[in-house]
Amino acid sequence: MSYARVEIAPSILAADFARLGEQVRAVEQGGADVIHVDVMDGSFVPNISIGVPVVASLRKATQLPLDVHLMIDRPERYIEDFVRAGANRVLVHQEATPHLDRALSMIRELGAEAGAAINPGTPVVMLNDVLGKMDTVLVMSVNPGFGGQQFIPGAFEKIRHLNEWRARYNAAYRIEVDGGVDLENAAELAQAGANTFVAGTSIFHTPDPAAATREMRRLASKAFSQRV
Repeated sequence: MSYARVEIAPSILAADFARLGEQVRAVEQGGADVIHVDVMDGSFVPNISIGVPVVASLRKATQLPLDVHLMIDRPERYIEDFVRAGANRVLVHQEATPHLDRALSMIRELGAEAGAAINPGTPVVMLNDVLGKMDTVLVMSVNPGFGGQQFIPGAFEKIRHLNEWRARYNAAYRIEVDGGVDLENAAELAQAGANTFVAGTSIFHTPDPAAATREMRRLASKAFSQRV
């Protein structure tokens, strides 16, 4: 299955933006699979981060896929702009649009992988009718808006549910987890069924981001292989 492999996705929200290219190269050397990009609008979440120009700059700085997480209201307005800028994957929030099915179709029609994210207060059943249109389901394990928050344990049960549905329906979506992911919980998350690990603070706020990336891969891959 296409999901039967662990991915480490360092989140640049925690990187030093004065040395962004250097920091991306460091996690590349550590074996990162994906670069996770958090886009915040100050409305859907209480913070403002980056936009299309930074994604375009990242596209020039790395060959790794760009996993662009749109934490913005009415994401349909900007999906095309981010794909044109170089996003390989676009994740939109179930809570941010009344037209999730349409948004996912738009992403795929533009040639990118499509995914939906759910906040800690949103049950996974809200995604039932669009599971067939998603390449990725992103489980938020913190309330979105800021890096460095404490992991919310309820994410484990959501991941287990999504993993059960994936097996039951022979689906191929990836289960991504974002928020408070670190070396202490990566293995347990992998055992629950997660296979894309978004990590910001636990990678970039260390003396050696490359080493932190490698160690997270080792822990998560070992646990994930034991369950599949």
